[in-house]
Amino acid sequence: MDILVIMCLGILIGNRFFPEKYKTINEKLQLACTLILIFSMGRMLGSRENFFEELLSLGFTSFLFFAIPSIFSVILVFIFSERYMVRKKDRKLFKKQSESLDTIEAGEAGTVTTEEA
Repeated sequence: MDILVIMCLGILIGNRFFPEKYKTINEKLQLACTLILIFSMGRMLGSRENFFEELLSLGFTSFLFFAIPSIFSVILVFIFSERYMVRKKDRKLFKKQSESLDTIEAGEAGTVTTEEA
């Protein structure tokens, strides 16, 4: 929870109060911090005594953390796109109906009714 609060504060400050002229400096600082983070994580993992024995289980766990959300995301996108998106043939039909309504309305606008005469 603390991480989300800090991240939201950073977004607010970056969006509202951070001057544009410091953007390139901020990007370089972010890159440097990311590199330090990756290096320290590698050092921490490399200092484990049984790292190579754990590597297989870590790799499998990482694969599961990638595969399960990805598979379910694809399934949900497929379901929602089939349910809510308009297909090309439906668009063509809608366009034809819209064009025919436009011509009907244009024809009605050009006719004079008995009340106007």
